[in-house]
Amino acid sequence: MALLNGHPADPDALRTLALTNYGHFTSMRVDDQHVRGLTRHLERLVRDCHTVFGADLDSGLVRRYVREAVGGKPGAFVVRVTILDPGLDIGRPADANDPHVLVTHRPAGALPLPPLRVQTVRYQRDVAQVKHTGLFGALHHRRAAQLAGFDDALFVGPDGMVSEGGTWNVGFIDAHGCVVWPTADVLTGVTMALLQELHAHSVAPVAVGRLPGMQAAFATNTTIGVRAISAIDDTRLPAEHPALVELRESFLALRGEQL
Repeated sequence: MALLNGHPADPDALRTLALTNYGHFTSMRVDDQHVRGLTRHLERLVRDCHTVFGADLDSGLVRRYVREAVGGKPGAFVVRVTILDPGLDIGRPADANDPHVLVTHRPAGALPLPPLRVQTVRYQRDVAQVKHTGLFGALHHRRAAQLAGFDDALFVGPDGMVSEGGTWNVGFIDAHGCVVWPTADVLTGVTMALLQELHAHSVAPVAVGRLPGMQAAFATNTTIGVRAISAIDDTRLPAEHPALVELRESFLALRGEQL
């Protein structure tokens, strides 16, 4: 059931989100009532609410709404918390400053997931530092990549530098076996931030021309954990690498915070 501010969501209250797609969100994988990086997810919502609506958001209240929505549900599932203003007028978005909290959840797949094959595309998300609901561009390029025989799209900026996937961050294992995260205008993912705390790494520009020299590549987000990338365009990459195994196992070993 979708809950809006702790109550069953009235379809009329969601009409604005459907028609304008103006809002922001975070998605959290829940494993046995624990969330890896829960505090970071809540901080993201508070930060993005200032950017999108110019309003404060009570993270404690959000957490309570999430607990009410999922109850004592066991096992693994994904919770999405979307922040919207049902009163938004498309002609006066500057007046939208009354954030409401929509909580939904869906099943989560077992980890680890099979490797991805991705196609590079020149694209940069609008307001990349915000996890906003404007997903048309990302999904359009994902669809095009799938029609071309790939699983997803990997974005490359106008400068020819790799940035991110549509709903995930990307990392690489370079020729020296070291973890490299691309320097780019991207959404800083919670999973990426947790992995950066756990493992030595560098942050550097990664040009498309460098990809054939990488030992491995991987995608990260809260629902997929650490997912190997086995192909980028025509470049084949190993689906298994010692560094990938270490990253994946350290992520899965995180107990997470109690909801």
